[in-house]
Order: sequence, then structure tokens, then C-alpha cells
Amino acid sequence: MKIISQQEIKQLGITAKQCCDWIRESFSIKQVAQLPAKISCHPADMDFFTSMPCLLPEDAEGNRFFGVKEVHRIKGAVPSLGSDMMLYDAKTGELLALMDTDWITTMRTGAVAAVSAKALRKEGGRTYGFVGLGNTARATMLCVLEDEPEQHFEVQLLRYKDQADLFVDRFASYPNVHFTIVDNIVEMARSVDVFISCITDANGLLIDDERVFRPGVTVIPVHMRGLQVCDTTFDRVFGDDTDHVKGFKYFPQFHDYNEIGEVLADRDPGRKSPTQRIIDYNYGLALHDVLYASKIYALLKDKATTEVEIQKETEKFWV
Repeated sequence: MKIISQQEIKQLGITAKQCCDWIRESFSIKQVAQLPAKISCHPADMDFFTSMPCLLPEDAEGNRFFGVKEVHRIKGAVPSLGSDMMLYDAKTGELLALMDTDWITTMRTGAVAAVSAKALRKEGGRTYGFVGLGNTARATMLCVLEDEPEQHFEVQLLRYKDQADLFVDRFASYPNVHFTIVDNIVEMARSVDVFISCITDANGLLIDDERVFRPGVTVIPVHMRGLQVCDTTFDRVFGDDTDHVKGFKYFPQFHDYNEIGEVLADRDPGRKSPTQRIIDYNYGLALHDVLYASKIYALLKDKATTEVEIQKETEKFWV
């Protein structure tokens, strides 16, 4: 069994463009994968352990993978959020790898947001707004810019401490983006084509009145928080998996709901008019995590990594 660290994953040099392509691939196999809903346990207050299993279909090389990611958030831990995965050969039951999935979680989350925004935004909609400027927002911005290097984006950043300035510095080498730092979230909501929130916690709503969002906007609450004011009034609502979002408070009142994978597969047009307002909830799927992990395992399969030999009984045993 391989032990695969975040550092070993980062050294592979996987590009943001590749991350977006893997997201499209994973959505393309969703209907033939087995994807049970997440299961969470809460040891205290907002702390949690969440188990995320997925069985992928057989790939072109004849491999079939099963993985289960364990995500945890513990207040006071550094970092507070972490995740690991056990990756199996689904044909033999062999445990192939124990993998740090913090990089995978961040990059697949950013890639899903970028791919969804591209699929749902109105034609010519290149003005983006970002609220919450941590690692998830950086991953999303990387994927937006590297997935469409030929497009130019105007990006508004909501000021918070020095994070907006650091964000601008991070992307100083990218020629296809211009940043503006703003102080008013309502004015941002009024003026952008794509509104992306990457905040991880919210007390109440980010926007009190959904009418400030102009016709044609696409809203993506990456961590699900603070934008429920849009749920019952926007023209269309998308999710990454119905079983994961059907428990949302306003799910029965969603207008014209479908899964984003249906848009990516060209079975749903997504945006039906340039004036529709759309909100997209991507809850985060083990489907993406396990596909990423299987690709990374293949890249590292023949390379030297920490190995642990697991002694298993080869015959039936009695106790």
C-alpha cells in the first residue's frame, strides 16, 4: 500500500486546466458510478467527520477503483479542515493507497466552480465577483484563468483585511485578468455576471434582498452558505447531485431544477435565456475525489513513495 502525501501530489505539477478536464470526465461517468450520499458525525458544536464513498466504473485500461474520503473539521486544529482517502482496487479488494486529499479537495472544488460558471453564465459574461478569498477562491480563479486562457476576465474582489491585495499579487503574472477591489457586497452583486462566494461560514445572509442581482447573473455559493435568499426566486437552480441537495430547506420550491452534469453532457441547455438568474449548488462529490485520486495513483504507481506491506491471510481462517 502506498502512502501518498500532499507534497508528492503537488510535485506532480498537475495543472488547473487538467483539474477542469478531470471534473468534466467525472461528471461524464456519474450515471454509471455508485455514489451514496455523504454520512456525517458531529463530535461537538460545528465539528464534523464526514464519510464520502464512491465506486467508479471500469476505465479504459480495465481498472476499477473504489475510494472513501474522510473529511473532518475540528475547531482549534491547524488547519481546522483536513481530509484523507483510502483508495481500493475494486476488482480485488486490495487497499492501494492511503492518500492525503487536502490538495485534491481544494482543486476539485475550485474546478467544479469554474466549470459550472463557464457552463451557466450568459454569453459574453466575463465579469466575476468573489466573496471570500482563501484557498478555495484561489483554486477557482486558477481554474477560470487556465481553462480559458484566450478569454479576458474582469474580477471584483470584496475587501477583507489584506486578503484582496494578496489575491491580486498571486495572479499578477496572468495577462487575462484585471482585478478591482470593492468594499460593498451589494454593489458587487448588482454589477457582476458571475457571483462566487467562497466563504466557509456565515451568520445569516450575505445579501438580504435577492432583487439586487441583475438579470442574467449566475450565483455559485461554493460552500452553500449565505445565499438562500435566491433559492425560491431565481429562474433556475442546479445541483451537482440530487440526493445530496434534496434535503435543502427550499428544495421543494426550486424553479426548473436539474443537475449540472446534464448541462455538461448537453442533455440540458442550462441557461435558457440571457436574462435568467441561475444559482448553482455544488455540494462536493466523492465522485470527483476518487477520480482525482485514481489519476494521481496512476501517475505515482511506478514511482518511489512510502510503502507499507499489509500482511493478509491468504486462506480462510477460524477464530
